[in-house]
Amino acid sequence: MRLQIESLRIGYDNKTIVQDLSLQIPDGKITTIIGSNGCGKSTLLKAITRILKHESGRVILDGRSISEMNTKDLAKELAILPQSPESAHGLTVEELVSYGRFPYQKGFGNLSQKDKAMIDWALKVTKTEDYRLQSVDALSGGQRQRVWIAMSLAQETNIIFLDEPTTYLDMAHQLEVLELLDKLNKEEERTIVMVLHDLNQAARFSDYIVALSKGELVKFGAAEEVIVPEVLEKVFNIDAVIGKDPRTNKPMCITYNLLQTV
Repeated sequence: MRLQIESLRIGYDNKTIVQDLSLQIPDGKITTIIGSNGCGKSTLLKAITRILKHESGRVILDGRSISEMNTKDLAKELAILPQSPESAHGLTVEELVSYGRFPYQKGFGNLSQKDKAMIDWALKVTKTEDYRLQSVDALSGGQRQRVWIAMSLAQETNIIFLDEPTTYLDMAHQLEVLELLDKLNKEEERTIVMVLHDLNQAARFSDYIVALSKGELVKFGAAEEVIVPEVLEKVFNIDAVIGKDPRTNKPMCITYNLLQTV
């Protein structure tokens, strides 16, 4: 395993969000983090990618603590697409995607032939090349999300983190984005780590699922091990009825009721 989390504790404003969490991220697989609002999903992603400092424990990449790595070196290994990417106001699609090449540039704005080739490839694989000269502001939500993913791909990392990549998208565009990530995983062998709210999407597109509750690991495993009534009760306080997706044979949450709290 290239990426390992050891006894991680994360907090801010004198409040512990994630406590004593240990986890190994499988290489070349799609791992999805699920849990209720405020359970620490986004916080964990930010700590793994060094956006947020952790109080104790270690995040190990290829045998090295990420806290000791040079920022540009780390950016060549890990890419992250946050839940609400910063505004790309005034930028064209090609300009935004070119930002993914920053870790490789010696001078800002000086794109090498390799940089240009990676930008072209990222636009092609995300099917955004037809509007490379358009303003990002003029795109639909699904198109814009694919452009942000293209920027992450242009960064040329083997590990990509995405925090709720389907947020604010309609059903068709959600599926479009998830199928793109699935294709990148299978054809490009990228390790994908993402946060999703939709349990059925998590079950359908993930090799492994991490279930969190109040900053603690409840269960880690395949969808068949995690999307089960007893785990969902601990994580979401629900009584879930689980069946099988007739198309994928993956577990599927058919319906649920809230459990009474004492």
